[in-house]
Amino acid sequence: MGSFFRSILYILRLIRSKSPILAVDGVILKENKILLVKRAIPPFSDYWSLPGGHVKYGETVEEAIKREMKEELGMEFKIKKLVGVYSDPKRDPRYHSTAVMFLLAKVDGKEIHLNFEGSKYKYFSFKELPQKIGFDHRKIIEDFFKVHL
Repeated sequence: MGSFFRSILYILRLIRSKSPILAVDGVILKENKILLVKRAIPPFSDYWSLPGGHVKYGETVEEAIKREMKEELGMEFKIKKLVGVYSDPKRDPRYHSTAVMFLLAKVDGKEIHLNFEGSKYKYFSFKELPQKIGFDHRKIIEDFFKVHL
């Protein structure tokens, strides 16, 4: 089955679905700064966000976060711990989604290589977060730093 056809089926399932869509996001730290990616695609184009994405059917959230990091950042990460679950029905303007957040650590020494979804990346301190942060990621970051600073 072609990727275009799979994308159409995915969109149709989203439209018909009465259940939240499951997503994963990664918290990646370097010297007490958090990695954010500037989005190059809607929603929230030109806003900063945590790297992550959707869980595929038949995939665990642990598999999904590792796959998403490899796809979006071009490198492998290991899960250090579960950060939390965020389920506000308005967290994503497209549909009701629930995100599982993981604290991650690099597995290898490779540099980050963004795919088409991100235009650039940067590590931000808690006091220097950008104004434009997409989804509910500002709340997630604030919650994380309350516990881990």
